[in-house]
Amino acid sequence: MTPYDLVLTPRGVRFMGRLFPCSIGKGGITNTKREGDGATPSGVHEIVGMLHRADRTAAPSPMSEVIGPGDLWSDAADDPLYNQMVRRPYNHSHERLFRADPLYDLVLVTAWNWPVSTPGRGSAIFIHQWRRPGYPTEGCVAFRREHLHWIAKNLRAGSRLIIPQA
Repeated sequence: MTPYDLVLTPRGVRFMGRLFPCSIGKGGITNTKREGDGATPSGVHEIVGMLHRADRTAAPSPMSEVIGPGDLWSDAADDPLYNQMVRRPYNHSHERLFRADPLYDLVLVTAWNWPVSTPGRGSAIFIHQWRRPGYPTEGCVAFRREHLHWIAKNLRAGSRLIIPQA
């Protein structure tokens, strides 16, 4: 572990000597992640990307890519593009990245089940903004907006999200 790893603890996520409150999946932490279970997968997950909405927030890092209205994330386990960023038109199950609410204004992408994915093992474990304190996610890790932006600005190459086993 390094100070640039985000480490989930019972009190929040530790990063660079600070502790940040967070929300995790409504299904708790799991060692056997499955698509749609609402759980956050245990393990060491490299942070492999950053996405942001340029109409709502500035890029916190040069590594951040702009998302637009046609950007989606495939959660169709039966499609070869499962657990990949895709664009409209896409006629399989997916999640919109360009949302009406602010949850995905800034997204850190983890390497969970990526880039080579196992169908049904779960897609899109993101780090994103929470709805409100304590409100669970569908499996992602979520933070208060200001904390998420601070974390994104301070990430380094090789930063990881570390979730202890359940």
